[in-house]
Amino acid sequence: MSIPAKTIYPRTGDRQTVYLDAVVTDPAILVGAYSMYNDFVNDPVDFQRNNVLYHYPVNGDRLVIGKFCSIACGAKFLFTSANHTRTSLSTYPFPIFYEAWDLPASEIASAWDNRGDIVIGNDVWIGYEAVILSGVHIGDGAIIGSRAVVTKDVEPYTVVGGVPASPIRKRYGDETIRRLEALAWWDLPKSQIRQLLPAIRSGEIAVLEAAYRCLTAV
Repeated sequence: MSIPAKTIYPRTGDRQTVYLDAVVTDPAILVGAYSMYNDFVNDPVDFQRNNVLYHYPVNGDRLVIGKFCSIACGAKFLFTSANHTRTSLSTYPFPIFYEAWDLPASEIASAWDNRGDIVIGNDVWIGYEAVILSGVHIGDGAIIGSRAVVTKDVEPYTVVGGVPASPIRKRYGDETIRRLEALAWWDLPKSQIRQLLPAIRSGEIAVLEAAYRCLTAV
């Protein structure tokens, strides 16, 4: 029995929006279910090439995107190889041009400072032309403002914006955030999430908790 192909386009007639897990082929890019990307400038199918930049296998770093994320047109993920090392007395990347300078090819990754994976939580909204730098972790439910440049980790359910990005406000109080994280509704099967949609969309954590208890009661 053949495995059905993943759905690429969530909406009939819309070729500007894709489910990323259906178009990404790089094993170092991990995308959760239903996370989507919209692009009205380039073909969104080319997200891996156009939006994940300086992502070379030599570093072993990954882009991890959770479930139900919304990524707007032109958002970029800038990886380690975009950096130039600051441990040298020169920012010139001599190890990249190892042949010209008679250096070992094995030292090429020393041309930059490796800051590690980019990790995006679940239900994160990344705005138009935002830039996420290597090593950054963004918590569940966060919102990244348009053209923000994110250089540091973002707490769950926090709105950030600016260059460099800084916190603007939390979407909810700490207790509500704790309760949302505990529910982790995004990990439920699609059929159960569909039943919970009225409660999710109500905006009331108590309503969602009550519906969740009814749904998962044995």
